[in-house]
Amino acid sequence: MRHTAIGLERHRNERTRAICIAATAAALLIATLLVAGLTGRSGIGVQLELRNLPPSLHHPFGTDWLGRDMLVRTFKGLALSIGIGMAGALFSVIMATAAGLAAATLGRVADRIITWLIDIFMSVPHLVLLILIAFLCGGGMKGIAIGIMATHWPALARVIRAEAMSLNHSHYVAVSRKLGRSRYWIMSRHLLPGVLPQVMTGLLLLFPHAVLHESAITFLGLGLPPSQPAIGIILSESMRYLTSGMWWLALFPGLCLLATVRTFDALGQSLRRLIAPGSAQL
Repeated sequence: MRHTAIGLERHRNERTRAICIAATAAALLIATLLVAGLTGRSGIGVQLELRNLPPSLHHPFGTDWLGRDMLVRTFKGLALSIGIGMAGALFSVIMATAAGLAAATLGRVADRIITWLIDIFMSVPHLVLLILIAFLCGGGMKGIAIGIMATHWPALARVIRAEAMSLNHSHYVAVSRKLGRSRYWIMSRHLLPGVLPQVMTGLLLLFPHAVLHESAITFLGLGLPPSQPAIGIILSESMRYLTSGMWWLALFPGLCLLATVRTFDALGQSLRRLIAPGSAQL
């Protein structure tokens, strides 16, 4: 009884923590999108009379060498990175779900082919493969989006495959087979609902990684064009002015990017512990 009470209390605390993190992530996301959407082009236009201003009440994040407001640029860059990261994570989750379910239901040949593909993608360093794909696709928004979509699915596909394999040997799936149900029917009615918790957790865990990798590729010059106020571009440009004492150009965008990534990563980790408590020790 004591162990049960401790387990229930721990689960309740974890659920409360997940709710608090989810509220923080939602507030951060809404604030970013509101600031980026309501400001329009104001704040990011060139105003040479306001250049190189340190943080103040009128410009909390300061201004850059062209007089552009860094608060507006930072939130517009975050909104851009969030959009690309969410699109890439969503498409990666769809690919991972399709691959995992196909490996579990289409027989040994399909399972071996999909497992072989997963092993190939996971054998190459993640960032190196992302840079290669983005370069081959011509860079820019299209190249980086394709790179994120093509490189973030294998680990989740392996998890979904293992879960689908376990469900495939359950009693109710065996009964459905004896009743003559097709593979597609079993996959859509039994396996897909069973792996949805892993799919949702995978989406929350892939999203911050996609945002971070988009910023990293853009920082290296293989992502979005300089005309876009992306976080990676802002950080890359700020490197030239740090020695001049303009520390705010890199500090505030970097902190905002870190806060966004860490908040959504913590939300995904907390949700994973709620769904599978044993994974908290992994």
